[in-house]
Amino acid sequence: MHMADGLVAPAVAGTMYVCSAAAMACSMKKVHLETDTKKIPVMGVMGAFVFAAQMINFTIPGTGSSGHLCGGMMLSAILGPFAGFLTMIGVLLIQCLLFADGGLLALGANIWNMAFYGCFIGGFVIWRFAMKHGMNRKKIIAASIIGCAATLQLGAFSVTLETLASGITELPFPIFVGTMQPIHLAIGLVEGLITAAVLCFLYDARPELLWMHQEQERGKLSYKGTIGVLAAAAAVIGGLLSLAASSNPDGLEWSMEQVSGTTELSASGVVHQAAEKIQEFTALLPDYAWKGSEAASGTSFSGIAGGLAVAALCVLFCAAVRMIRKKK
Repeated sequence: MHMADGLVAPAVAGTMYVCSAAAMACSMKKVHLETDTKKIPVMGVMGAFVFAAQMINFTIPGTGSSGHLCGGMMLSAILGPFAGFLTMIGVLLIQCLLFADGGLLALGANIWNMAFYGCFIGGFVIWRFAMKHGMNRKKIIAASIIGCAATLQLGAFSVTLETLASGITELPFPIFVGTMQPIHLAIGLVEGLITAAVLCFLYDARPELLWMHQEQERGKLSYKGTIGVLAAAAAVIGGLLSLAASSNPDGLEWSMEQVSGTTELSASGVVHQAAEKIQEFTALLPDYAWKGSEAASGTSFSGIAGGLAVAALCVLFCAAVRMIRKKK
């Protein structure tokens, strides 16, 4: 559901940057890294895991469309909403700058649509309510499915509002919203099942890694062992399984094609051109491939290198936040 720059006007893009920046500033203030240092490596590993998982587009049967994990709900259930939101920013930033996945001008909107709802609505409202009186596998599965479906609906609806506010006449609001919501409901349900599987694994392996877990239960794996499994899974998914991703357009592209007959809309103007030039310079592996080549090695390298970049960015960000707070 990464929006391209052609879908947002500069004024709308600027507004969404401000909204996302405000949520980021609040998260930086609220996240507790000093008292929970074990959260830092988990942020890095889970950021890499979500990055890799987003590379796998799964087919939605009977539609000609595909979908991919957003990851906000999963991250908030593990790290808490604030740390989860910051981790999602790291994922989306690396995708945008290194792989040209989602427009640079539209980055603020993409952070809001794909991270804000999953982390804050999915985490604070759905996950916290479900786990208020204890945690078990049934609650985890229910919260995952409901949370992913609901927050993806909110994200898809925000996309249609942003295109409406941007005056994108090729995507009439009533038709566009009527196309976007059903396909993203299907995608959200699949994401919910994937999220539930990962969270149930953590519940069995190392339950204290889940946010709001209160019972004193011993997991089947050690802390380091669990982190190792997640890191290995991120490497396998990004380096190998990403090669089997569906080639069908994702939910947003499919909806655009149904409504306007194309998956890409061009935009002109100084701001759009400047954003495009910056992204062309930073995107070393555009579309997760070597420049000018469609070799499978480019996809595998992108999956591994991107995951490492996200993990490093999350760890460096946490270190910077801790250093600033120590000085204060």
